[in-house]
Amino acid sequence: MPVDFLFLLKKLLAVVLLPPLLPLLFIVAGLLCYRRQPSVGKTLAWGGILLSLLLMTPAGVDLLSSPLERVPVLHKADLSRGQAIVILGGGQRLNMPEYGGSAPNRITLERLRYGARLARQSGLPVLVSGGAAPGKVGEAVSMARSLQEDFHIEPRWQEAQSLDTKDNAGFSAAILRAAGIQRIVLVTHAAHMRRAMNEFAAQGLEVIPAPTAFFTGGSEGTEFIDFLPSSTAAYASWYTLHEWLGLLGQWVRGILPFALPERVTDACSTYNPKNKFAIVYPLSLFPCRKFT
Repeated sequence: MPVDFLFLLKKLLAVVLLPPLLPLLFIVAGLLCYRRQPSVGKTLAWGGILLSLLLMTPAGVDLLSSPLERVPVLHKADLSRGQAIVILGGGQRLNMPEYGGSAPNRITLERLRYGARLARQSGLPVLVSGGAAPGKVGEAVSMARSLQEDFHIEPRWQEAQSLDTKDNAGFSAAILRAAGIQRIVLVTHAAHMRRAMNEFAAQGLEVIPAPTAFFTGGSEGTEFIDFLPSSTAAYASWYTLHEWLGLLGQWVRGILPFALPERVTDACSTYNPKNKFAIVYPLSLFPCRKFT
């Protein structure tokens, strides 16, 4: 089966299983069932409406993303252990004539900014990873240009073939192994980090996580605005649900969860007071283990 077909199939499944279509499917199913089974129809329709509203609120975002963002911020001592910094792409904008063509989107820029900061602090070489659809310029090309022009960092390697996180890990690992590198500092969004670590660890690399752009922990206490729908929260919910689907896909493929760094005091039961909606998820994707 062609790789591009599999990629398109995954994208199609994501459209169906993620908002905004998923709640709408519940609503439509409820309307269709209403005449024959009114109670079932009402339950489905109202469930879809409530789900749609929940996914558009900061409270909903915290419930979804808190178990994904348990990987802690990188410590300087851990940074010094790395042999290279790997920055994963998160998309690009193709029509950016003011930049002479394509340019990193907001997600990728957040990762590039943090990766550049770590590169300046450590002096480690940088690999940027991100491909594009056939006939398009690879995302790594625009990432490298942005690092050079905007952050004054010269990346040593560009991996421009990957279409997803699994490809990021596979193609990047081949480049790094050829350079004799085994231990990497991995830069990506906090919600994406668990899935990314799993893929790179499956390639035999030792991963030092460097998460950035956390969705949770931004404020203390519950505020009225946390229950109001917003476009920002709607996007964050879509992003975190996408990561849950990705982790489910890894479970199906038999990818083992990646252990959290030793500095985490209790990855499964410690309540973060800054995350007012934090709850414990007893999922095998996040195995409980007491760290010291």
